[in-house]
Amino acid sequence: MKRPRIIELLLSVLIVLMAVSCSISYKLNGAALDYSIYKTISIGNFPIRAPMVYAPLQPMFENALADNYTKQTRLRIVDSSKTDLSIEGEITGYSLSPQAVTEDAFASKTRLTITIRVKYEDYHQPHNSVDQSFSAFRDFDSSEMLTNVQEELCRQITDELVMLIFNATAGNW
Repeated sequence: MKRPRIIELLLSVLIVLMAVSCSISYKLNGAALDYSIYKTISIGNFPIRAPMVYAPLQPMFENALADNYTKQTRLRIVDSSKTDLSIEGEITGYSLSPQAVTEDAFASKTRLTITIRVKYEDYHQPHNSVDQSFSAFRDFDSSEMLTNVQEELCRQITDELVMLIFNATAGNW
């Protein structure tokens, strides 16, 4: 009768050892940064260079980008040229285009598209640097005035752009 207890004890010890020796590692925030190397990031201005302008877009975008890096990483944002990472760019596009056309040849939907050019520098691993444009859009009913929906649309588009930029830079997808 002692033999089954010994087997139970050995199995228990074996299970505990396997659990301790194996570990699963994942990050909930999606950031793929080695924090022993990367400690700081500089987030520059994103001036509006688009022909059509919505003035609040620049601070809205810059604040959302900085907030996202603060929430999703352990990087400290600094205003210095001596950083591990830097991100800057410009708002190159802010445009409206008709979408769904009705039988009377009028657009029933209008699309607001925002394009951001981003230059992301990784000073420790330059092959991770990114220089590209990102675009996102939202459609709205053409019967609505742009001034009535513009702020909310810009907020939604900004959130999507920030996610795309984060995934292409710190997310290292």
